[in-house]
Order: sequence, then structure tokens, then C-alpha cells
Amino acid sequence: MNIKVFASGSGGNCMLLSDRDTHLLIDAGISMRRVLSSLHAAGLDIQDIGGVLITHEHSDHVSGLKMLLKHCELPLYAPHTVAARLCGMLPEAGERMNVIPTGADFRIGRLTVQAFHTPHDTDESVGYRVEGRGVFALATDMGHVTDEVLDGLLGADTVLIESNHDLRMLADGPYPVQLKRRILSGRGHLSNTDCAALAEKLVAHGTETVILGHISRENNRPELAMTETGRLLRGSNARLYCAPPWGCLSVEVKERSACSM
Repeated sequence: MNIKVFASGSGGNCMLLSDRDTHLLIDAGISMRRVLSSLHAAGLDIQDIGGVLITHEHSDHVSGLKMLLKHCELPLYAPHTVAARLCGMLPEAGERMNVIPTGADFRIGRLTVQAFHTPHDTDESVGYRVEGRGVFALATDMGHVTDEVLDGLLGADTVLIESNHDLRMLADGPYPVQLKRRILSGRGHLSNTDCAALAEKLVAHGTETVILGHISRENNRPELAMTETGRLLRGSNARLYCAPPWGCLSVEVKERSACSM
């Protein structure tokens, strides 16, 4: 299994997950042109994509959908509330939309997918756990780590988790007080400190690769996020990466042996 992060952050979010002949996008918060060029760089066309998993309806996760739906035949997958919101925003999404359950498995090609709720300032934001020849899980846009989030992430070989802001930079930064309070709330975004504690717990339960994502351009720096989590993972064999706001990070997810599946 291979993952390619095309973008991660407030400027847009989109990644590709591939396992043999099954290819999925998670979110489409970048332009159609960027999606297509990123796919072409990976040796794929949009026709190779089996669907788009949507985490929630904020623009940095769905801004590319309108043009993609206009020009491409793409199935969409989203939980009930997110699906309803997207169909209201984009009527053309109606025929492509597959409403998915949370907490229950469903199949797309060779992959088994499960959505789980993340605490964010939307009515139903989710993360995803995807199992194929390896296990990958993603959870961003969350103000704190719930038991449901932890259950969705534990045991995954590779995770992409949010390391949104440095507490000091946010406190001293230019954002208005109301926005700072939103980010710091239990339905806002995860700090470097909280992300590092989560990463430490996941690695203790078998995660081998941690990708830090959704890093704020105004309230964080990649080196701060990497240092904070790296400090707690020191002494482990875990690989640590930082997802780019623009570009491509490619990571192989370890294939599990038959006895460990």
C-alpha cells in the first residue's frame, strides 16, 4: 500500500491511497488542475480513481470537487450529515454520493474502509481507517482525542495525524481572540503538544510510521512540530514525516503477513 499526500493544511487537503489496482482520494481541497497533475506524476489518470472519501465539508477539504464532478465520473463517499451538506452545496454531487456509516466497515475495491467521528466545529467530521495489504488511518481537524478517534487509529501501521499549531505561536500571533479560542477549543485543532502525546501512544501500540499534517502556516512551523513529536518518539524505531502544504510526500505502508492479518 502506498500513500501520497498532495497537500495538507488550511490551504487545501488531498491525498492518494493506492493498493494494487484500487486507488482512492481522501478529500479534494485543491484545484482540479493540481489533482490531475499530481495524479499524472504518480502515473495515474482520474479514471483510475475508485472514489473520494470526504472528511467534512469545510472548503479546504472540498474546494476542488465542483470542477472534478463537472469533468470526471467520480463516486463520493461521506457520512450522512456531510453528504447532505455537500449535496446542498453541489447539486451535481447527488448522483455520485454514497452515504456511508460510521463505525462499520464498507468495501471499495480491494480496500476495507471505516469512518470514525472526529471532534471538530462541524456537525459530523470524520477520520478514516483503511485496510488492505497494510493499515492506514487518518485523523485531522479535531480539538481533542476522543476514545472513538483513538480506537480508529490504534494498531494502524501508518497514521496521518494533526499537528496544527504551536501553543506559543498561536498565543503571540495575529489571530483575533475569538479565532484563537475556536482553535484551542475541544472542537478546534490539535496542538503540537497533544499530537506528540497521541503519536507516542500510537507507536507504543505498534504504529511504525507517523505523518504530521494540517500544520498551520501562521501558528506553526514544520520543524517545531517535528521536534515536539520527535522528542517523545526518541528511542523508538518509528519513522516520522511532515506532510507538505504543497508538493508530494510518498510513503509506503508496510505489508502485513498473512498471520498478522
